[in-house]
Amino acid sequence: MFHRFFGGIHPHDGKELAKGAPIETMPAPDVVTIPLSQHIGAPCKPCVKIGEMVKRGQKIATTEAFLHADIHASVSGKVKKFENGAIVIESDGEDAWADGLPMGRDWHAMTKDELLAAVKDAGIVGMGGATFPAFVKLAPKKPVDVLILNGAECEPYLTADDRLMREEGDRVAEGARILAKILGVKRAVVAIEDNKPEAADAMRAAVQKAEATGADEGLPKIEVAQLPTRYPQGAEKMLIYAITGREVPLGGLPMDAGTVVQNVATAAAIYDACAHGIPLIERITTVSGDAIATPKNLRVRIGTSYQAAIDYCGGFVGTPDKVLAGGPMMGRAQERLDVPITKGSSGILALTRKLTEHGPELHCIRCGRCVQACPMGLIPSMLSILGQRKDVARARDDYGVMNCVECGCCTYVCPAKRNIVQYIRATKGAVKALAAKEKAKAAAREAAAKAKENAKEAAKA
Repeated sequence: MFHRFFGGIHPHDGKELAKGAPIETMPAPDVVTIPLSQHIGAPCKPCVKIGEMVKRGQKIATTEAFLHADIHASVSGKVKKFENGAIVIESDGEDAWADGLPMGRDWHAMTKDELLAAVKDAGIVGMGGATFPAFVKLAPKKPVDVLILNGAECEPYLTADDRLMREEGDRVAEGARILAKILGVKRAVVAIEDNKPEAADAMRAAVQKAEATGADEGLPKIEVAQLPTRYPQGAEKMLIYAITGREVPLGGLPMDAGTVVQNVATAAAIYDACAHGIPLIERITTVSGDAIATPKNLRVRIGTSYQAAIDYCGGFVGTPDKVLAGGPMMGRAQERLDVPITKGSSGILALTRKLTEHGPELHCIRCGRCVQACPMGLIPSMLSILGQRKDVARARDDYGVMNCVECGCCTYVCPAKRNIVQYIRATKGAVKALAAKEKAKAAAREAAAKAKENAKEAAKA
């Protein structure tokens, strides 16, 4: 039994462009630009020097901050420079692995702590786009009993996860079992939208194969669930409700509903890390859109430029009006193409004016369509108006702007063509700035009060 979440939409998915394209390994580029911040948390700092020779899989950046994900070289070669918060490596063409990599080890014989350490050492993050450090997510501070692997891939045009499950389901299935062992859950589910029947069949076969080994018999049987296709089915809170019927409280986290959600690509990367010691240095990325000559699903090295990936797909046909990092609903428009593919790059989407043109923005007509479509039960129309007025406090306190997941349903259905999500994103940024300002003021008041109290004590003495 699946639970239908409130709201949602059925946009044209555009997946026909790339879903038939098998995963293709793109050759390593001559130069990679690897950002020091590819995760939620503190940016890493280089632990290599300019001019130093590094090897594929070698750690090149880290930090002592708890919330982070280590960075590794995706090619072998020379550290050319540090530029704009990134390490630039010039490939030597040898593609030599760091000493000891890849390794072969039986993850079944590893303890939970050893598996978690392997995940941390590999610098793995949530690869669905959130980029939260995986080792932190796998050590929840509250008890969890359900693991959900997110294979919904509800964002239009993107097909990387679909192809991963269809072609390399064994990696996903083994990763799911590793995750279940680390978390000690009673239930594990691979959630896939029902517009991907081939992926569901492939995952059932992969799960059956993995469980047939008989190893770790204490692990739960992995379910493969086909969910109704409805955007944003793959959003964490929607997925949890669909599978368990539980609701994540406003402002809460999945562990508050006794669950952990990981993307299927993350599970595959975790298998690579635990079974082979391979860090996260490449990923599968969809390059698609009506402006791409030959849409493909590419296995690409972290640090490869958008331009190189697009060129590998035959370049542009016609003039792209927008190039997006991610899909059309939640992706962000890019001003240039020399930006690098990162751990969270699920797709590169290039669209012509034919698909991006939606007419001039008008005043809100109070039709309520955005309210009906919002899966979080918010009032997007009011949030957009408050955003235009820069009424940050009211958007935060009266209308719960921080609960918005920025799925884009409201913008999609708006007949007035209002850029609702953009207004909300700007407002959320202002809320964070306001909170920091209020915190600083409170700290200043506390310090002043303490200083005054110390002065009184000194006077008495």
